[in-house]
Amino acid sequence: MLNTIFKCDLSHLDKLTEFYDKVTAHLEATVNYPKWTQGVYPGRESIQRAIENGVQYICLDGERVAGAFILNRDPQGNYSAGEWKRDLTDGEYMVIHTLAVSPDCARQGIGKQMIGYAVDHAKAEGCQAIRLDVVPDNIPARRLYERVGFTFAGEKDLGRDIPEIPLFALYELNF
Repeated sequence: MLNTIFKCDLSHLDKLTEFYDKVTAHLEATVNYPKWTQGVYPGRESIQRAIENGVQYICLDGERVAGAFILNRDPQGNYSAGEWKRDLTDGEYMVIHTLAVSPDCARQGIGKQMIGYAVDHAKAEGCQAIRLDVVPDNIPARRLYERVGFTFAGEKDLGRDIPEIPLFALYELNF
């Protein structure tokens, strides 16, 4: 069954907060690859801000939240440090942030489906690439991005001043 992916509005805030809390609780109980903190990031405030900025997306399996992500043009750090294959300026590419799949829906192709949606959306917006960053130890995310065609662009300090994550692994998919 194909899931429904769309841009959220504030009516989805409670459902998305519950979803990210569930994902973060699962990560904290197993392996917290992205180093997220329940209730902090991704938390209600950051989710609400993303919704209000029109950049928060949700993937529904019927009424159940199967996944979510942010897609915008803000790298939230020094992306000029990347070893990119193409010399693009801010605005010529979109960035995926906070992509998560429900633990109940793991290994069902939902991450791949959300990335496909993001690629189609970025192309429709006239962008030439999608870029993103992940915590270097986040092997499941890195494998997913590489499987769908992203290429590694180095591990760099993005100037985010997060002591427990001094470097981020950068990836790009050019169109």
